[in-house]
Amino acid sequence: MAVVGAKAVPPTLLSLCLQAVAAHLTAEVAGAGRSGGRGAHFDGFVQEHEEEEEEDGGHLAPEQVAEALPWELLHQLASSLPPFALELLHHGAHARCCSSTSLKDRFGEADGNRRGTKRSRCEDFNTAWQALFESRWPLLDNTGHDDLVTVDWQQQYWEKHLQECLDEAAEAALLPSFRGRIGELSMSDKIMSSVYLSENIAQQYSRLSYHWTILGSYARCLRFQNVLCTAEVCDMLQHSRLETLVFVRVISELEVNGVCLLLSCHAKTLLSLEFIHCQLYPAAMDKVCSSLCQPGSQNYKIQSFSIKSSRIVESKSLTTSAGLLNFLSYAKSLQLLSFNDAKMQPSFAKMIIHTLLESSSGLQTLDLSENNLAGWRSTVDRSSTSFSSALKSNTSLSSLTVLNLRGNNLQEGDMEVVCNILAKMSNLRSLDISDNPITDEGIRYLIPFFELALQRGNPIRKLRAENCDLSSIGVTKLLECLAPINKPLDMLSIADNHLGSSVAATLVKFLGSHVRELNVEDIGLGPIGFQILEEALPRKVNLSHINISKNRGGMGTAHFVSRLILQAPNLISVNAGSNLLPPESLEVICNALKQTTCNLTRLDLMGNLQLSSTIFPAVFEFKKRGKPILLVPSQQGSCAPYDADP
Repeated sequence: MAVVGAKAVPPTLLSLCLQAVAAHLTAEVAGAGRSGGRGAHFDGFVQEHEEEEEEDGGHLAPEQVAEALPWELLHQLASSLPPFALELLHHGAHARCCSSTSLKDRFGEADGNRRGTKRSRCEDFNTAWQALFESRWPLLDNTGHDDLVTVDWQQQYWEKHLQECLDEAAEAALLPSFRGRIGELSMSDKIMSSVYLSENIAQQYSRLSYHWTILGSYARCLRFQNVLCTAEVCDMLQHSRLETLVFVRVISELEVNGVCLLLSCHAKTLLSLEFIHCQLYPAAMDKVCSSLCQPGSQNYKIQSFSIKSSRIVESKSLTTSAGLLNFLSYAKSLQLLSFNDAKMQPSFAKMIIHTLLESSSGLQTLDLSENNLAGWRSTVDRSSTSFSSALKSNTSLSSLTVLNLRGNNLQEGDMEVVCNILAKMSNLRSLDISDNPITDEGIRYLIPFFELALQRGNPIRKLRAENCDLSSIGVTKLLECLAPINKPLDMLSIADNHLGSSVAATLVKFLGSHVRELNVEDIGLGPIGFQILEEALPRKVNLSHINISKNRGGMGTAHFVSRLILQAPNLISVNAGSNLLPPESLEVICNALKQTTCNLTRLDLMGNLQLSSTIFPAVFEFKKRGKPILLVPSQQGSCAPYDADP
């Protein structure tokens, strides 16, 4: 194409040749349904090429391309191919770089491992697969991968593709008019064009079953709607090596049976299992847990087991699943157990804890949040002595490091039982007791546990006590108890407790070197509280993150923030939103930013109705890695007011 005002650069012979080869391979894939075309016949690919190689009517096979081209040109070609064509070329390149004479051995189809012993050249295709992934799903966060671990983008691409196919099939199968087989459902033009870059694809190659036949070995982590929990779908997944399964809205007995069939088929490889919005009453849970056990043994490989927003106990019965308790007793590999919003009652929670104690579990994370455990103490008092004996014995949950009891309606008296249980968790590092009305009395029960942990040399590292009906008296005692810890807490949150300005004097002592992340949102500091914090702030503060939003501090907030910026060299983020900041506060904060080269990347001032970037454009001068540091409303009054704002 001619370029106005510049001389057009003619294409090179090499680029034209590569374009021709790419067009040929793409056409071969897109022409899969036409007579005589090789295309994307993945199901017969291995069998064809184990036979004696012969010329095939002038068609250039992907493995022939891979054999003929130097590696450098092969990778240039790969970057211009659609996914299915690249898959064929990748197969051919894999055959070239592997020493085995059997293609089935090279592809490792028996165990789903498509990588051979000579991997370095084939892994160069990873960049092409990453580009395809990010092009198709540009809004996904693809930067969260560990730099020390190489991401298999080919596997990631096809797994994501298969999940989209499953989701689309589930939508069609849920329609009242659906009467056919799920595997016969055709994928939409949008999905097909994204992998073929063509609109004229034979119908047989758009069927769900075809995609699983040729790509099923890439699936590791999948999410199933209830309508997909069938024997037919289980058959489609027989060549997959599933490690993570998520089931959604499983309710009927037929659906539970489908789940059990899937679990039985993949018990050897399954590591993580999650149920969301399901009904798993004791009889159903018994079936599920028995399906997880490998045949002929009680060996469970599951490392993560989660039940969220689901029912596990019938409302008119307190019967507990014997299968679940048996699973918890023998699942030695279990690291995470979650019963979030599982409609759990105190008696059920007691059985779970009792079972874990007796099994000497290696559990690391236990989540019992969003249930109703009010009256836990009275439930334990009325029960048999076995639970009390377990609490007094030498059994422990010493492996547990994270405990979440958020939103359980625990009362102050219940904390006595909680603390007796905590005493069995000698290595606990993270505790969340937020959204429980435990009051100051409940905190007093906790303080001996914190002191004991300090004596053991294993103090708590993260503590959340948000919205617990605490007063400044209870929080002051808590801060004084936590202050002697040699290393600073990783995180402390006392947000949403009405503490008032009187807590500021103790809080400022804690700020110096005792915490890295602090959340004091909506605790009622006010202008006086911020003034105390500013005037008594230590010369050097080790904070990395702080949330002081919704404290109605006015100009006092701005002075405290500016002082904090200058005296906290490791500060990364500050949330000072909804604090009734006046317009002149921007100048105070910006002056502080001019005086330091701190690590601050985010200073949130949203929700302050009198601020705007139009009245003080200098806020855009401060950037970190090309992004603005200050988050300010675009115009005055553009933010929704905080409830307590006038």
